[in-house]
Amino acid sequence: MRKKKIENNGSKLKIIPLGGLEQIGLNITAFEYEDSIIVVDCGLSFPDDDMLGIDLVIPDVTYLKENIDRVKGFVITHGHEDHIGALPYVLKEVNVPLYATKLTMGIIENKLTEHNLMKTTKRKVVKFGQSINLGQFRVEFIKTNHSIVDAAALAIYSPAGTVFHTGDFKVDYTPVYGDSIDLQRIAEIGKKGVLALMCDSTNAERPGFTASERTVGRTFDNIFSEHKNTRIIIATFASNVDRVQQIINSANKFDRKVVVEGRSMVSIIDTAQKLHRISVPDNTLIDIEQLKNYPDEKTVIITTGSQGESMAALSRMASNTHKKISIKPGDTVIFSSHPIPGNEKAVTKVINELIMKGADVIFQDVHVSGHACQEEIKLIYTLVRPKYAIPVHGEYKHLMAQARLAQDLGIDKKNVFILASGDVLELNEEGAKKEGKVTTGSILVDGLGVGDVGNVVLRDRQHLAEDGILIVAMSLDGVGNQLVAGPDIVSRGFVYVKESDELIAEAKEIIEAAVLDLLDRGISDWGKIKSTVKDKLSDFVWKKTKRRPMILPIIMDV
Repeated sequence: MRKKKIENNGSKLKIIPLGGLEQIGLNITAFEYEDSIIVVDCGLSFPDDDMLGIDLVIPDVTYLKENIDRVKGFVITHGHEDHIGALPYVLKEVNVPLYATKLTMGIIENKLTEHNLMKTTKRKVVKFGQSINLGQFRVEFIKTNHSIVDAAALAIYSPAGTVFHTGDFKVDYTPVYGDSIDLQRIAEIGKKGVLALMCDSTNAERPGFTASERTVGRTFDNIFSEHKNTRIIIATFASNVDRVQQIINSANKFDRKVVVEGRSMVSIIDTAQKLHRISVPDNTLIDIEQLKNYPDEKTVIITTGSQGESMAALSRMASNTHKKISIKPGDTVIFSSHPIPGNEKAVTKVINELIMKGADVIFQDVHVSGHACQEEIKLIYTLVRPKYAIPVHGEYKHLMAQARLAQDLGIDKKNVFILASGDVLELNEEGAKKEGKVTTGSILVDGLGVGDVGNVVLRDRQHLAEDGILIVAMSLDGVGNQLVAGPDIVSRGFVYVKESDELIAEAKEIIEAAVLDLLDRGISDWGKIKSTVKDKLSDFVWKKTKRRPMILPIIMDV
């Protein structure tokens, strides 16, 4: 595409993270210059333990909705859920074009198809080295390495200066698929002058270099040669196409058939095959139904569930709820991923279940990270030579670790910005400072409901989970002000009624006395009766059990 001449007229560039800072996931950042806004990535995060019943968390894009006429498009760095997962929800409200590399777009299109958004969403596949013009911006896609193919860094050119955004990256000189990171182009951009560097911080606390993805291939070869007489089951991230490629390579070398199991895994591998981002020798992949036609020692199962997710295929195999595959004594199960912080318990639970079934579980040295360690981060800083450093993608401790690295490399402390979601950073060559905040937050997705579960509902769910519920039902004669039937008490998650006869009987007496007292005094307002029942029963239950169940009075008019 023709490169557009960009001239500065003194306006400032605004960088507005709408999510993804101080946490892993939910990555989305707006770049604004005068009448143009572009958005880099649009990811989701998975719910915390206290978000009971919630499926996904997506970013609040109120700011984009309010400025929809200025939003030129979404520019996507790579195809991981924490960078693309919120697109189907956000595009319904912010319908602007999408720009991404080939495999990234293929994975996004699977999501758009699922949500019936293909016809209404404009999409453009961008090649590495290509630039796209979006209003006042020009964005160049630059090849990087990550744990998914077709990951891109972005050079964002604006009249106020150039911002270099690494996306999620590592420096892999021997990648499994395609070329190594384009350090030459990154250096050229650095020579021309870069205003700010936004660099991946996930591994900023780890010294040294991240090992090449190829080292895992050699590990697989060794494991396959040591376990020639067992079935091999390997759990990894669905999106780690390079890892799947290496498993297929090893399986082919040792004459084993491969089954891919888990909906997300099947979908991504299918897309990668169609786009020629993975190479599968003929007759290597077989359908799960054909497993029974081959001896165990001639098969490999690649599955989802490396994070202990309860509904993923490996967890179902471990708990005997998988319809097609059950774990047998002697199976070799390999966890080819590190637990994401917070998932350790779930992973340990699955490992224990597998070992109890007689499986041999391997979970060390079968994974390398997709993120840059300290020496690679230093390399990027040295090539880009930015005026300002803006660490991104990580929890607060990761951002601070990178901030220290940037200062060690000579960037002035006042030019290093640790932003929080919602901060507005205004910058140009003359200076940079935080200027106010915009609306940000988390929208909770529960089933088909998007945003209909808020803090109050979550608080109720927590309350129900901790102390249960007591339902008090009674019938009143509206004309004569008489208690006709009840009160009856139904308990769920509080006490087992059959074993707590005395407690329930006493509670009934207290409620009945309270209601009759109100009726005798001529008080027939249902609201007043309900609040009195709640107060009296709550006090009684607290004294007897030191618990506070949710109390729900129901009054029927007879």
